[in-house]
Amino acid sequence: MPFYEVWLSVDWMERCGLFTEAGWCVKENQRMTLSRMNVWKVKRRSPATLFERIMAAIALINLICVLFDLSYIRFRDTYLKLMPAPTVRYGETFKGIEPERTTVRYLQLVDSFAAQTDDDEASARRLLAQLRAESVAMVDEDPFAVANKSGTLARIKNEMRDRMETESSKAAFRQFWSTSHLTPERLDEELAFFDGTIRPLMETNYFRGIGETGNPIDLFWRIDIWFMGLFAAEFLLRTFVLSRRHPNTTWLDAMLWRIYDVPLFIGLWRWLRFIPVTLRLHQARWLNLEPVRNRASRALVSQFAVELTEIVMLRVIDQAQQFVRQGDINRWLIAATDRSQYVDINGVDEVQTITQRLSDIVAYRVLPKVKPEIDALLQHSVVGALQQAPAYQGLKFMPGFNDLSAQISHQVVAELSKNLVGALQTVVSDEKGAKLTSDLIAKFGDHLRLEIQSADTMSELRELICDLLEEIKINYVEGIAQEDLDQMQAARYRLYGETQRGR
Repeated sequence: MPFYEVWLSVDWMERCGLFTEAGWCVKENQRMTLSRMNVWKVKRRSPATLFERIMAAIALINLICVLFDLSYIRFRDTYLKLMPAPTVRYGETFKGIEPERTTVRYLQLVDSFAAQTDDDEASARRLLAQLRAESVAMVDEDPFAVANKSGTLARIKNEMRDRMETESSKAAFRQFWSTSHLTPERLDEELAFFDGTIRPLMETNYFRGIGETGNPIDLFWRIDIWFMGLFAAEFLLRTFVLSRRHPNTTWLDAMLWRIYDVPLFIGLWRWLRFIPVTLRLHQARWLNLEPVRNRASRALVSQFAVELTEIVMLRVIDQAQQFVRQGDINRWLIAATDRSQYVDINGVDEVQTITQRLSDIVAYRVLPKVKPEIDALLQHSVVGALQQAPAYQGLKFMPGFNDLSAQISHQVVAELSKNLVGALQTVVSDEKGAKLTSDLIAKFGDHLRLEIQSADTMSELRELICDLLEEIKINYVEGIAQEDLDQMQAARYRLYGETQRGR
């Protein structure tokens, strides 16, 4: 036995969970293919393996890394508040982010000014002059635009205008960094305002380098490549084992079974990895997707059921109308009468057999049970006929004649119905009678078809059938349009509740 067959034995594969999704049960070397519903039930009952839980955890970690990377630029300010050091280090390492020189120089000037002593007044005035010039240049040049953070500069200007109570941001900066405003009494307070309000906004600015491809630097692949390699190897191993385990299954077929794992090891559209991660969490029993699947399937079915039913029914009616208008019904009737062109698949005349069977049922089972009703109907007919006879009109005035006539009619009717039922049973049981009955039915059908095929009759029937189908179509469409959608939704929820209780 080859080494890989020993290594990938049934016991090892079952422990690793490589076949929990395959839908195959191996017991005493017998394979049984389960339906999709049974596969789902087996998966729900079977416990998650350690292998599935480990791979699900790794996939979840990779998805968290992907989401953090995709949201890093957009939510970098928020991440700086929550975890400043890791956020800065991640941006410098994997996003090519560097401190923006203009804002860094501006903050360094502020630090230098705050570190000045009262004895060095000339240096303080020089730093304030530089801060005023840098402030005006910052407002004019907008160093935040490179990082697409012009909104941050707008917030800085608004804060400064509100602080200095002026409409011009440049004037506000000039006034703020003036000796008349930063007096010894207010110096600490104003510097505290700057450090608490303005500095955090300026520190969020950055410069992002451009790579050789002309796009901003993005080195997330250095992290993702390890996950992609692991999931690619797992994908190949899973699909190879599935193709070897199932007869008449190619490796490509097995890959199609696990197609939802492909986003885990491709570098494009990484956000699609939430699909395989969600499925793996469900397979690991950390997430239950059954209620979501039930609600989604029932919602889709309920939304499209009416439209699909309407389309199907209208299509069937249109095909029937086309069948009638094109004269196909004439050819069908002609073919029905021509037995030479009729294809017989079993050598049995189904019409004759059905006729014989129905005749037996009517004669031996139905007529004996409805004999009282037949007697009542015949007696009513006989009495009505007697009452219309002239002789009866002259004799009905005789004493006791009404009772005598009722007894006679009753006996006549009983004897008549008895003879009628007996005659029918005799005809059915008699071979010659059965043949005569079959000939009568066949002759009746032949003449009926011939009469229907006449030009006037066929034209009239064609028009009537088409009109009938059109009326059915119109009335059906109106019935669909008048359907109460609220009642349909309530019925859907009621059905869903019943199925949930059944679980």
